[in-house]
Amino acid sequence: MDNLTHSLVGLALGELTHRLLPSEPDPAGARSRRRLLLAGAALASNFPDLDLVFTPLAAAPLGYLLHHRGHTHTLLYALPQALLLLAALWLCWPAARRLLRASAQARRGLAAVTLAGLLLHFGMDALNVYGIHPFAPFDPRWYYGDMVFIIEPVFWLALGTPLAAHVASRYWCRLLLGLLLVLPALFVSTGHLQWGSLLGLALVWALAVLLTRRHGERAALLAGVALAAGFVLLQGALAERARGVLAAALRAGDPGAAILDLPLSAFPANPLCWAAMAVTRDGPDGYRIRRGVLSLAPAITPAAHCPPAIGGMRVPPGPASVAWGWEERGSVAALRTLRRDCRVDAWLRFARVPSLAGGSATDVRFGAPGEPNFSTLSLAAGTAQPCPRDLPRWAYPRADLLGLP
Repeated sequence: MDNLTHSLVGLALGELTHRLLPSEPDPAGARSRRRLLLAGAALASNFPDLDLVFTPLAAAPLGYLLHHRGHTHTLLYALPQALLLLAALWLCWPAARRLLRASAQARRGLAAVTLAGLLLHFGMDALNVYGIHPFAPFDPRWYYGDMVFIIEPVFWLALGTPLAAHVASRYWCRLLLGLLLVLPALFVSTGHLQWGSLLGLALVWALAVLLTRRHGERAALLAGVALAAGFVLLQGALAERARGVLAAALRAGDPGAAILDLPLSAFPANPLCWAAMAVTRDGPDGYRIRRGVLSLAPAITPAAHCPPAIGGMRVPPGPASVAWGWEERGSVAALRTLRRDCRVDAWLRFARVPSLAGGSATDVRFGAPGEPNFSTLSLAAGTAQPCPRDLPRWAYPRADLLGLP
């Protein structure tokens, strides 16, 4: 997920933990504990993304693709990260050090939000089409949630609104509340959101403000957590339904194709629209990848009417529930031969929907084919650059095409 979402999740975790713990004996200690838990939870919720400092270890794009969401996003390294963060807070924050010496509640609270913040980071990142490998090195496979867009304003409004509405300064309260509405409105103007989605988000905003003012921040945050959890469960159920619709459409149009993978990328604040991809095997040496748009309610919003900026391509007009905008056919033998290039071999440890057209390799999960994105690797430069070293040896997402176990 984006770091704004991670930060809001951490702040909500810290605030709720502070309010659920027994009170400190003096007001100064209570204020210090609240600041400590907010800071600790927010830092823990972003801490795994410090793996970005490792991306220069390999030439672009391989450093980012294979080091980001790497070892710091595994369960094995959660405890060392927690200990490192706790040590940094202890050494760099004298007031927190004094509080932790005196208060067992503060010690337990800080340990809880630190570990929970890290685990929530892993869980949030696991929800989208990018994926993580939480069980490495014992299991180097990627795991994909395929159910929530990487930037999801539902989380911003559900968790950020109660936090903003509780800010003591009237100026900052109004500014933050206004920004929480303005950002989704900007997404409508850029083609990333539909008006119906904006109205739904505005309703969440209004209810959160009302609940905060009538029943307090704790009640509003608990309601926001419940809404966020319910949204994730809804998206998970709808993703399964979308995958079934997609498989049925593929079998109807191409009965002989063997379906290998059906990646899905949700649209933000829109459970009806999905960016749909398909990887199929065609015959003994052929494979095909497709990208299009899927609607779960074509009578309300046909696939062609879903927000164009998320689909990333033009799809044929019409009332269909699945509209393909692009496809590419390839040779399995040629793909395996190309893997002899060490840079391509490293790239294939990330690529789930590999397009090999136009002299470059691109994972079309992240953009329209033919338009370079952060995953694009130039194939022409393969012989001019040295082989990347010390890269994580993640499993190949397309091991089924490469003939690997």
